[in-house]
Amino acid sequence: MSPTSTLADTWRIGDTVLHSRFLLGTAGYPSPQTLQEAIEASGSQVLTLGLKRTLAVPGGGDNGFVQIIRDTARARGAHLLPNTAGCRSAREAITLAHMARELLDTHWIKLEVVGDEQTLQPDPFELVTAARQLVADGFEVLPYCTDDLVSAQRLVDAGCRILMPWAAPIGSGLGLLNPWALRTLRARLPDLTLIVDAGLGAPSHAAAAMELGFDAVLLNSAVSQSKDPVRMAAAFRDAVAGGRAGHLAGLMPTSDVAIATTPVGGQPFVLL
Repeated sequence: MSPTSTLADTWRIGDTVLHSRFLLGTAGYPSPQTLQEAIEASGSQVLTLGLKRTLAVPGGGDNGFVQIIRDTARARGAHLLPNTAGCRSAREAITLAHMARELLDTHWIKLEVVGDEQTLQPDPFELVTAARQLVADGFEVLPYCTDDLVSAQRLVDAGCRILMPWAAPIGSGLGLLNPWALRTLRARLPDLTLIVDAGLGAPSHAAAAMELGFDAVLLNSAVSQSKDPVRMAAAFRDAVAGGRAGHLAGLMPTSDVAIATTPVGGQPFVLL
């Protein structure tokens, strides 16, 4: 794909036009410097920020991480996507989202409502309740959900224009556990922006998600918990771009039997 076509291949969150399809989480990095360098290497235009972590320390500081995220985002022209990670009810998530809008001056919210403590699986009922209210309150709601089609449709009915289905349980690094379900979501919701979020552990996982036709990927632990977060951020950046290019180019059809690459016709050559 040429540089010109790359620049033309944009997508949106609300009215904001974006070029990078790699959204990066900002938690768990070994040092503020590593975080900053990883953000630069990723090329990401959207950085997620955990609100509970931000609000846990007086003054909104956490060893300088929060300020680094804000300063780096501002310097790069990137956007902050606060999340409601750790919330267990719709009411709690709604309250936290409103606090985020006041503190960070953004109406974007990555909506998370935990339903199970072991898998951290989203609660589909509380999620829909919170989404419906936040959409009514003027938020651009990006709900973190499972790959279940019916749950996804209910979130669309609630007014969500972007969904963030998981590939696997958050932080597991298992990759795309159910490609069929993700492929079904993409096919049944062709006009919706879909971002694979959670469970990716390797750049190949991100490429595979993009090859399925998803609009973007979001990940955190796969970069922050790697041996070299800066290099890994660059690797994911390239994998996302490669997967997207592959999708746009059109993957060859698969087959259960071998198909000769070079058709053979007429008389074979005789080697003496």
